[in-house]
Amino acid sequence: MSTTTVTEPENTWEIEEYETTPVPADRRRGLGSISAVWFGFPMVLTCAIFGGLIVYSLGFWLGLLAIAVGNICMMLYVGALSVIAGRTGKNFALTATETFGKVGAFLPSAFLATIVIGWFAFQTGMAGAILHDTLGWHEQFTALVAGIAFIGVTLLGIRALSAIGMVAAPVYIVLGLVAIGLAVADGGGSPTSYQSSAGAAAMSFGAAVTLVIASFVDSGTMTADFTRWSRNGREAFLAAASAFPVGNSIALVIGGLVVALGGSADPATDGGNFLGLLVDHGGLLVPLAVAFVFINLGSVCAHCLYNGAVGWSQLSGGRMRRLTLILGTIGVLLAVAGIWSYFEQWLNLLGVIVPPIGAVVILDQLVLPRYGFGPGERRARWHWPAFAAWAGGAAAAMLTHHFAPWLSDAVIGFVAAALILTLCATLTARRDKEIPA
Repeated sequence: MSTTTVTEPENTWEIEEYETTPVPADRRRGLGSISAVWFGFPMVLTCAIFGGLIVYSLGFWLGLLAIAVGNICMMLYVGALSVIAGRTGKNFALTATETFGKVGAFLPSAFLATIVIGWFAFQTGMAGAILHDTLGWHEQFTALVAGIAFIGVTLLGIRALSAIGMVAAPVYIVLGLVAIGLAVADGGGSPTSYQSSAGAAAMSFGAAVTLVIASFVDSGTMTADFTRWSRNGREAFLAAASAFPVGNSIALVIGGLVVALGGSADPATDGGNFLGLLVDHGGLLVPLAVAFVFINLGSVCAHCLYNGAVGWSQLSGGRMRRLTLILGTIGVLLAVAGIWSYFEQWLNLLGVIVPPIGAVVILDQLVLPRYGFGPGERRARWHWPAFAAWAGGAAAAMLTHHFAPWLSDAVIGFVAAALILTLCATLTARRDKEIPA
């Protein structure tokens, strides 16, 4: 692949984001740049909360195992989708047309591009809720100001995502380590001896794995929006791996350590949220904690809004920045309206419905072609086997959620979708052989 570089225009508003076409070879970016986009993305306070909840439910060592298993699943899932993106330069919406059909791809693409705006709204609302709970700030006004700032960052495009990722990751690590140090100084015991304290309310191991996956499975499925800028499939995989397992594990384990050391005032609700620990010690830590909320949540919100804007740009034929303003406004209004209170239901939805989508794309474009199946020169407007696999995988995940909660909804949904698509491809190939030319 050509490594020729083209000088980008100085005016950010003139930089092409390639919403509706593959990124040309001479516009691709190096591994460091794309890794910066992904590495800092999962280093968000939400993951500290989740990591703490997992350790609170399972104990330290079993909690770490659940975090490791969930991140390995995400590495394989997001990494495989990134390989496709690095090879083709296509965003998720363009990639989906190869698997779901030129018309049918609208459904999964629109679904993901919409729910990721919900994630933007949740995280923006979280900024208001956290600063209200810790410092007494007005929740709705804080969410409004934060949301406007997050929209501004997203308008700057892929370069801004690299920059904020390079800032957000070290800030998270440094303040997370400070919080761990404060917990130790306050008399925290040995974290390795921490046992589950959740009692009957404890989540199962499978539910903990699903929580790790569901926290980033929406943007993870849309990883092509970021990794299409990679120079090849190998670098795209490595860029995604900087987040899963590396960045995401760091973020979750810090939250788990905060709980295991007794640094969380209410681990059953707040998990490993260490912001209160920083604020309680006063001094310089208070303004640093405030800056941390805006930088940290701003990173994940900008990434999510970029996902949604790129997706809807391809679907609607609009421009990324115009869609950023429209979708960002909707997300901010949802945040101010209090969408944060439906967080648990949101995660359940993501863990059930989203993984089968990625499973179908991976099987169709990476695995089945090795055995003579795959998209090939498909020109169908709708590819019904892909929809059957998506629906079947989601149904299996939903049944698992209700009747086998000790298993992982997300993993079962992925496996079921893969098996259904493989069966459909086999039956279709057999039928085609039986039909005379």
